[in-house]
Amino acid sequence: MSHVKVGLVQMSCEKDYKVNIDKALKEIRVAAQKGAQIICLQELFTSLYFCDVEDYDNFSLAESVPGKSTDILSIAAKELNVVLIASLFEKRAEGLYHNTTAVIDADGTYLGKYRKMHIPDDPAFYEKFYFTPGDLGYKVFQTKFAKIGVLICWDQWYPEASRITALMGAELLFYPTAIGWDTNQDEETNQDQYNAWQTIQRSHAVANGVPVISVNRVGFEQNGAMKFWGGSFVANAQGKLKYLASHDKEETEVVELDLKESNFFRMHWPFLRDRRIDSYQPITKRFIDEL
Repeated sequence: MSHVKVGLVQMSCEKDYKVNIDKALKEIRVAAQKGAQIICLQELFTSLYFCDVEDYDNFSLAESVPGKSTDILSIAAKELNVVLIASLFEKRAEGLYHNTTAVIDADGTYLGKYRKMHIPDDPAFYEKFYFTPGDLGYKVFQTKFAKIGVLICWDQWYPEASRITALMGAELLFYPTAIGWDTNQDEETNQDQYNAWQTIQRSHAVANGVPVISVNRVGFEQNGAMKFWGGSFVANAQGKLKYLASHDKEETEVVELDLKESNFFRMHWPFLRDRRIDSYQPITKRFIDEL
């Protein structure tokens, strides 16, 4: 299948699980009605972004994966004949938790999960308090409509993650995300941060010759101190923007992508051909102290 229609659900979240899952299901239907075949939800869409504080009570939000949310989404996926990408707070065992994304095929089959590899620890993003780094490695999933790679939020700053996923055969790279601005920052800083976020992900599309789909949330959280900046987007295999969402509105959009473009751009910009894999061993070091 050459042409694939991807759906992005950019939404705000509330404290109540049912409100969030019902909203997501409603927007999945909207995307499906628009022709979406693969639909991506934002990071941790079933709750507020609880990592803005270190609070042991928040561990009660976690669930098994697969579990209740994937069961609900599997029914919708089968009914609507769509692939769903769902970011969830996974309880793996007592005291062991992950930031995890499940992939459900268009017949409702649970295909597997990816556990976030890179875990941040910044003001209002205290993820190391909650999440153990992923141990499943980088993953690709053969869905009905395309072979997809899934990475999560902080992973998007690391070219190594996108490269490895692309080398595993991913035809599309999806990034469920939750990132925003400190409302005390000046506008120039806000814009610089957003531009950097978009640029690094578009560069993954260029370097690997695959489309990138990034889905962020919107709205004020942490008592209004954190504004999630939305700005979800789709970039084609040369990094060209095919869709760009607003910074402050809930939006569900569908974008058609031609997977054959990857071969065209990889032939004319042969970055994979010219890789010097024999010279890359130093990349496994934390820092190169000596030549």
